[in-house]
Amino acid sequence: MRVGFIGLGSQGAPMARRIVEGGYPTTLWARRDGTLEPFSDTEARVADSPAELGSQSDLVCLCVVGDADVDEVVRGENGVLSGLQSGGVIAIHSTVHPDTCRRLAEHCAERGVSVIDAPVSGGGPAAAAGTLLVMAGGEADVVERCRPVFETYANPVVHLGDLGSGQLTKLLNNLLFTANLATAATALALGEQLGVSTDRLAEVATRGSANSFALNSIRGSGGTLDRLAGLAGALLQKDVRLVADLAQRAAAAPGAVLDAADAALALMEHPR
Repeated sequence: MRVGFIGLGSQGAPMARRIVEGGYPTTLWARRDGTLEPFSDTEARVADSPAELGSQSDLVCLCVVGDADVDEVVRGENGVLSGLQSGGVIAIHSTVHPDTCRRLAEHCAERGVSVIDAPVSGGGPAAAAGTLLVMAGGEADVVERCRPVFETYANPVVHLGDLGSGQLTKLLNNLLFTANLATAATALALGEQLGVSTDRLAEVATRGSANSFALNSIRGSGGTLDRLAGLAGALLQKDVRLVADLAQRAAAAPGAVLDAADAALALMEHPR
């Protein structure tokens, strides 16, 4: 399978490198030449446009920032879809609204191109180690065709159901993570007010029943949300907004998890 990759950021770059090292013919495209420099020591090809990348690929993986970026690189002028042949697949690794994937799939179907949503969790270090989590949604046979490529950078690859289910699962995961940030940060702050060292409380909690990924993230960032706010505040704000919108449209009651997530966003000065 020939693979195209767009979105060579801190997470996408190690994913793309794992694909190349896995022996798949790989084509890359980026707006900035500097993004491509780290691949000069590999056999990866560089395309002049997303359309050219599409013409050289059977599977195109997208790891761009948001919904508008996905739509632009696929459907825009000289976009991937203008070069990708019938039978090709587009995998959306970005975290976007499930409806973005569904609308794109309807448009791509006219060209005989399949779309799967495959958001990831774990970050750059996990991608480099081949241990990302891929949450895939879409037709089972299409997901299985892509699985060997995904497994160059991910373990596990979980097929969750129809198109959009991967995005929904990722959004719920990020909602819960954001909520956990609030409870962990405020617990540490309360401990400080009651005379318990933040460092000592975090050390104990991370070894006990209160442990969580969010707590460890705060502990590694100095015991507060300040550093995390700069690194991930805007992205978590986007994801919480998306899942809140989905809940409202479905007349679903999100309950305490959304309240806690809102508290975390407020603490990070990125209110929903």
